[in-house]
Amino acid sequence: MKRISFALLMLMLCIGAWAQKMAISGLVVNSQTGQPLAGANVAAVGASVAVVTNADGYFTLKVDHAPRAIRVSHLGFQPFTTSNFQLSTIKLQPATIMLNEVVVTNADARALVETAISKIPDNYSDQPELLEGFYRETAMKRQHFIAVAEGVVDMYKTAYHRSAGQDRVAIRKGRRLLSPKQGDTLGVKVMGGPVQPIQLDIAKNRDFLLNNSELDCYTFSMGIPQSIDGRTQYVVQLEPRLNMPYALYHGRLYIDCQTLAFMRVELSLDMSDRDKATRYMLIRKPAGVRFRPKEMTLLIDYKQHDGVTRISYIRNIFRFNCDWKRRLFATSFTATCEMVITNHSRSNVHPLKGRNSFDSRDMFFDRVDYFRDPLFWQEYNIIEPTESLDKAINRLLKKMGNE
Repeated sequence: MKRISFALLMLMLCIGAWAQKMAISGLVVNSQTGQPLAGANVAAVGASVAVVTNADGYFTLKVDHAPRAIRVSHLGFQPFTTSNFQLSTIKLQPATIMLNEVVVTNADARALVETAISKIPDNYSDQPELLEGFYRETAMKRQHFIAVAEGVVDMYKTAYHRSAGQDRVAIRKGRRLLSPKQGDTLGVKVMGGPVQPIQLDIAKNRDFLLNNSELDCYTFSMGIPQSIDGRTQYVVQLEPRLNMPYALYHGRLYIDCQTLAFMRVELSLDMSDRDKATRYMLIRKPAGVRFRPKEMTLLIDYKQHDGVTRISYIRNIFRFNCDWKRRLFATSFTATCEMVITNHSRSNVHPLKGRNSFDSRDMFFDRVDYFRDPLFWQEYNIIEPTESLDKAINRLLKKMGNE
């Protein structure tokens, strides 16, 4: 597997007018438990605009005009479509799967993945596209946010029968915020960054996972079928089989039963060998700091629209401890980077060039400015900040103001 190295600094449905756009906001919950559903997809019916719910289950979808309806979907739940924009809470019902309709034996699991790979030219875009997305990266020291960087990005993706070599990401608008407390500055860099949808798009970048040499490193088995957006999914589980010089993954691949498109990927880096995990996760650290990896998880969601499957959401979470020589206790850190694709276009698409073009060597945090404006995003679709993140941003702004 090629090491993908790019830097990340450690670091209710109600309508209102927002600039010149309509804003539709709401809370999505499990109808049986009342618990909020994070990562639910919320899309305007008949348009290409979409967002996802935050960790508290909230979303805001900004559109040019009132859509016919909105459609809300989540893994394992029945999709919900409504044109009643006076709802305050959307309750999703758990989906029921007819197991006898999707029986696949473990012996067929690897073959199913290989067939899905062969179907990629049929399921994914056959022409260049320009995707608009919202990207956010955060860093936490113990339970407190110490850094936030976020922005609107454009992503140029070539047709899926071509390599990802010419795919690019560019920053349209961004901002950052860093704790002024000297003890919060760690200076550790781990994998991550807004180029993730290029590097980790398994359907496009076969070097990452879906090639014969990498597939040979894993054992495959069939999991319990699931539902995504009302469509039944095969679930293929993969576990490390060989002892490789680098860390492998534990994971699940969700494959649409009808089209055989990859619709969701869940991966967790194998931590059984901490040295391998460190070499895979860590980009750079200061001298004297000891890095101890705890967890690295990756989520990639795809969405079908007008017969084309596209990447729609990606999230990386890193958990690790760091300590310094002659200090008794280690400090826990969590770094998260996520991107949601909020819109896409197939007309008048041109490659991204110029100084705003972003590559794996660049740090997003260094390419954007500090922020204070509460109306910074205006009409842009974003992942709504959670209540805890929103409070943290306000605290960091106050600290900056007192400096």
